[in-house]
Amino acid sequence: MTAMNNGWMKVLSAAAAAAGAGASFLFGGLDGLFWTLLSFMGLDYLSGLVVAAVFHRSNKTESGALSSQVCRQGLWRKGGALMVVLVAAALDRLMGSSVIRDGTVTAFLAGEAISLLENAGLMGVPIPKPLKNAIDLLKDKGDGKEQP
Repeated sequence: MTAMNNGWMKVLSAAAAAAGAGASFLFGGLDGLFWTLLSFMGLDYLSGLVVAAVFHRSNKTESGALSSQVCRQGLWRKGGALMVVLVAAALDRLMGSSVIRDGTVTAFLAGEAISLLENAGLMGVPIPKPLKNAIDLLKDKGDGKEQP
């Protein structure tokens, strides 16, 4: 490796380290909970693309087919969720805790899990009864419906 290439590698390594440290600070840590949220967000987006592009069963469009506008809205929505996590992490830094951030990430994680399972169902993947019951319960609570 030439000296010039070695210099660029050092610059890139330092930039990556700075970006990672900045993200860790802003999001209140890059722990397993946060990585799980990011993973579920990515899987949900990809499974939504498959539901629309391959199966044409998306409930986001009239035809069930893929829509670039719906895709963009989904990405903006996920970005908005990450912005809320940033706010929660900032509030936790002020209070010296991690309760708000962890609760916020967990709430978004539950929503992503529900969406992932819905997408799997739209693809014809059988969903075990206990998971179906949990999804229905969480959806009803989100809609403000009374539970028996």
